[in-house]
Amino acid sequence: MFGWLLVLHVLAAVAVIGSAFLGPIIRRSAKTIAQLRFIFDITAKVAWYFKIGGVVLVLTGIWLMVTAEMGFSQMWLNLSILLSLMLVVTISGLIEPRIKQIARIASESQGPELSADVLLAMRKLAPLETTAQLLSLAVTVLMVIKPVS
Repeated sequence: MFGWLLVLHVLAAVAVIGSAFLGPIIRRSAKTIAQLRFIFDITAKVAWYFKIGGVVLVLTGIWLMVTAEMGFSQMWLNLSILLSLMLVVTISGLIEPRIKQIARIASESQGPELSADVLLAMRKLAPLETTAQLLSLAVTVLMVIKPVS
Protein backbone atom coordinates (compact mmCIF):
# COMPACT_ATOMS: atom_id res chain seq x y z
CA MET A 1 0.00 0.00 0.00
CA PHE A 2 2.80 2.42 0.89
CA GLY A 3 4.39 1.93 -2.54
CA TRP A 4 1.17 2.78 -4.41
CA LEU A 5 0.60 5.83 -2.25
CA LEU A 6 4.12 6.98 -2.99
CA VAL A 7 3.62 6.51 -6.75
CA LEU A 8 0.37 8.49 -6.61
CA HIS A 9 2.09 11.18 -4.53
CA VAL A 10 4.95 11.50 -7.03
CA LEU A 11 2.52 11.67 -10.00
CA ALA A 12 0.57 14.42 -8.25
CA ALA A 13 3.84 16.26 -7.57
CA VAL A 14 4.70 16.07 -11.27
CA ALA A 15 1.31 17.60 -12.15
CA VAL A 16 1.70 20.45 -9.66
CA ILE A 17 5.39 21.16 -10.15
CA GLY A 18 5.12 20.69 -13.90
CA SER A 19 2.45 23.40 -14.02
CA ALA A 20 4.56 25.75 -11.97
CA PHE A 21 7.65 25.25 -14.11
CA LEU A 22 6.36 24.72 -17.64
CA GLY A 23 3.39 27.09 -17.76
CA PRO A 24 5.45 30.28 -17.59
CA ILE A 25 8.06 28.99 -20.03
CA ILE A 26 5.41 28.08 -22.59
CA ARG A 27 3.54 31.39 -22.16
CA ARG A 28 6.71 33.44 -22.53
CA SER A 29 7.49 31.69 -25.82
CA ALA A 30 4.52 33.31 -27.57
CA LYS A 31 5.61 35.81 -30.18
CA THR A 32 2.23 36.65 -31.70
CA ILE A 33 -1.27 37.14 -30.35
CA ALA A 34 -2.43 33.97 -32.16
CA GLN A 35 0.30 31.93 -30.46
CA LEU A 36 -0.64 33.39 -27.07
CA ARG A 37 -4.33 32.61 -27.61
CA PHE A 38 -3.42 29.04 -28.56
CA ILE A 39 -1.25 28.69 -25.45
CA PHE A 40 -4.07 30.00 -23.26
CA ASP A 41 -6.50 27.50 -24.84
CA ILE A 42 -4.13 24.61 -24.16
CA THR A 43 -3.21 25.67 -20.62
CA ALA A 44 -6.88 26.21 -19.72
CA LYS A 45 -7.61 22.63 -20.79
CA VAL A 46 -4.84 21.15 -18.65
CA ALA A 47 -5.24 23.47 -15.65
CA TRP A 48 -7.38 20.87 -13.92
CA TYR A 49 -4.27 18.66 -13.64
CA PHE A 50 -2.80 21.25 -11.30
CA LYS A 51 -5.97 21.52 -9.23
CA ILE A 52 -6.55 17.80 -8.90
CA GLY A 53 -2.82 17.21 -8.45
CA GLY A 54 -2.67 19.72 -5.61
CA VAL A 55 -5.45 18.02 -3.71
CA VAL A 56 -4.05 14.53 -4.35
CA LEU A 57 -0.55 15.71 -3.39
CA VAL A 58 -1.67 17.00 0.00
CA LEU A 59 -3.94 14.03 0.76
CA THR A 60 -1.40 11.39 -0.24
CA GLY A 61 1.33 13.28 1.59
CA ILE A 62 -0.67 13.24 4.81
CA TRP A 63 -1.61 9.59 4.25
CA LEU A 64 2.07 8.72 3.74
CA MET A 65 2.94 10.56 6.96
CA VAL A 66 0.33 8.59 8.88
CA THR A 67 1.34 5.29 7.27
CA ALA A 68 5.02 5.89 8.06
CA GLU A 69 4.09 7.10 11.56
CA MET A 70 6.04 10.31 11.02
CA GLY A 71 3.38 12.75 12.12
CA PHE A 72 4.61 16.33 12.05
CA SER A 73 7.87 15.53 13.82
CA GLN A 74 10.17 16.27 10.87
CA MET A 75 10.99 19.95 10.26
CA TRP A 76 11.75 19.37 6.55
CA LEU A 77 8.33 17.80 6.14
CA ASN A 78 6.54 20.65 7.90
CA LEU A 79 8.43 23.14 5.75
CA SER A 80 7.55 21.16 2.61
CA ILE A 81 3.86 21.25 3.53
CA LEU A 82 3.99 24.98 4.20
CA LEU A 83 5.82 25.71 0.93
CA SER A 84 3.42 23.43 -1.00
CA LEU A 85 0.43 25.29 0.40
CA MET A 86 2.10 28.60 -0.49
CA LEU A 87 2.64 27.26 -4.02
CA VAL A 88 -1.02 26.31 -4.42
CA VAL A 89 -2.17 29.69 -3.10
CA THR A 90 0.31 31.55 -5.33
CA ILE A 91 -0.82 29.75 -8.47
CA SER A 92 -4.55 29.51 -7.75
CA GLY A 93 -5.03 32.83 -5.97
CA LEU A 94 -2.50 35.14 -7.60
CA ILE A 95 -1.36 33.77 -10.95
CA GLU A 96 -4.55 32.25 -12.40
CA PRO A 97 -6.67 35.43 -12.05
CA ARG A 98 -3.95 37.43 -13.79
CA ILE A 99 -3.69 34.84 -16.55
CA LYS A 100 -7.44 35.10 -17.11
CA GLN A 101 -7.07 38.88 -17.35
CA ILE A 102 -4.24 38.55 -19.88
CA ALA A 103 -6.30 36.03 -21.87
CA ARG A 104 -9.20 38.49 -21.94
CA ILE A 105 -6.93 41.31 -23.13
CA ALA A 106 -5.40 39.00 -25.74
CA SER A 107 -8.83 37.96 -27.02
CA GLU A 108 -9.74 41.61 -27.53
CA SER A 109 -6.46 42.48 -29.24
CA GLN A 110 -6.50 43.38 -32.90
CA GLY A 111 -3.66 42.47 -35.24
CA PRO A 112 -1.02 39.79 -35.10
CA GLU A 113 1.42 41.43 -32.66
CA LEU A 114 1.32 41.24 -28.89
CA SER A 115 -0.14 44.53 -27.69
CA ALA A 116 1.57 46.77 -25.18
CA ASP A 117 -1.18 45.94 -22.67
CA VAL A 118 -0.54 42.20 -23.02
CA LEU A 119 3.23 42.64 -22.75
CA LEU A 120 2.87 44.83 -19.65
CA ALA A 121 0.49 42.38 -17.97
CA MET A 122 2.84 39.49 -18.75
CA ARG A 123 5.80 41.45 -17.37
CA LYS A 124 3.86 42.08 -14.14
CA LEU A 125 3.04 38.36 -13.92
CA ALA A 126 6.67 37.23 -14.26
CA PRO A 127 7.71 37.82 -10.61
CA LEU A 128 4.77 35.74 -9.35
CA GLU A 129 5.61 32.95 -11.77
CA THR A 130 9.24 33.05 -10.68
CA THR A 131 8.08 32.81 -7.06
CA ALA A 132 6.00 29.72 -7.92
CA GLN A 133 8.97 28.16 -9.69
CA LEU A 134 11.25 28.81 -6.70
CA LEU A 135 8.67 27.39 -4.28
CA SER A 136 8.31 24.23 -6.35
CA LEU A 137 12.08 23.90 -6.57
CA ALA A 138 12.41 24.25 -2.79
CA VAL A 139 9.72 21.61 -2.16
CA THR A 140 11.39 19.24 -4.62
CA VAL A 141 14.79 19.69 -2.98
CA LEU A 142 13.33 19.12 0.49
CA MET A 143 11.49 15.99 -0.65
CA VAL A 144 14.57 14.53 -2.31
CA ILE A 145 17.28 15.26 0.26
CA LYS A 146 15.08 15.06 3.40
CA PRO A 147 17.46 16.97 5.65
CA VAL A 148 17.78 15.76 9.21
CA SER A 149 16.03 18.03 11.69
